[in-house]
Amino acid sequence: MKIGKFKMEEKANELSERLLDYGVEIVKLTMKLRKTSAGRQIANQLLRCGTSVGANYEEACGAQSRADFIHKLQIVLKEIRESLYWLRLIKKSAILKEQNLIQIVEETKQLSNIIAKSIITAKKRK
Repeated sequence: MKIGKFKMEEKANELSERLLDYGVEIVKLTMKLRKTSAGRQIANQLLRCGTSVGANYEEACGAQSRADFIHKLQIVLKEIRESLYWLRLIKKSAILKEQNLIQIVEETKQLSNIIAKSIITAKKRK
C-alpha cells in the first residue's frame, strides 16, 4: 500500500513540476506578444489562465476531500482549455510565427489529457 501511495505522490510531484515549467513557457510567450494592442490583450488573458493552471493544481493537491479535489481539478482543466483557445487564436491570427507555438500547443493538449484522465479516475474512486 505504501509503495502505491509513494508512486502517486511521485507522479503528482512530476506533474506539479511540469505545470510550473508550463507556466514559465506561458510567461515567456506572452512577453513576445506585447507589441500591439491586440497582443497585449491576448497576452493578459493567456497569462492569467496559463499561469493559474499550476497554482490551481497545487490547490487540488491540498484538497480537503475527494469532491474538493475533483472540483479543483475541473478548474485546472477549464484553465488549460482556455489557454488552448488563446494559443489557437494567436496561431490563427498569425500574431506570432507558428514555430513559436508548436511545442506549447502540444504541451497544452498533453496536460489537458492528463488532467481529464485524472478527473475520470478520481470520480471512479469516489
